[in-house]
Amino acid sequence: MKTIRKNAREEIRISRSEFKGYDLINVRVWFQDRETGTMRPGQNGLAFRAGLVDEIIDALLDAKASAHG
Repeated sequence: MKTIRKNAREEIRISRSEFKGYDLINVRVWFQDRETGTMRPGQNGLAFRAGLVDEIIDALLDAKASAHG
């Protein structure tokens, strides 16, 4: 699993799992619970077939290259 700090209370977690025989990549925003201080998964995120990872990386690199600023 890879964790990327999003801000003071949130992080993006990238992990790999299997679900119903499918090899998946999961990208989910986790947040710090204000009451307990523990990290909990939020509703924001996505899961996709691991076979799509190269296509998604290419799309992210294209978005980075075309970003203004």
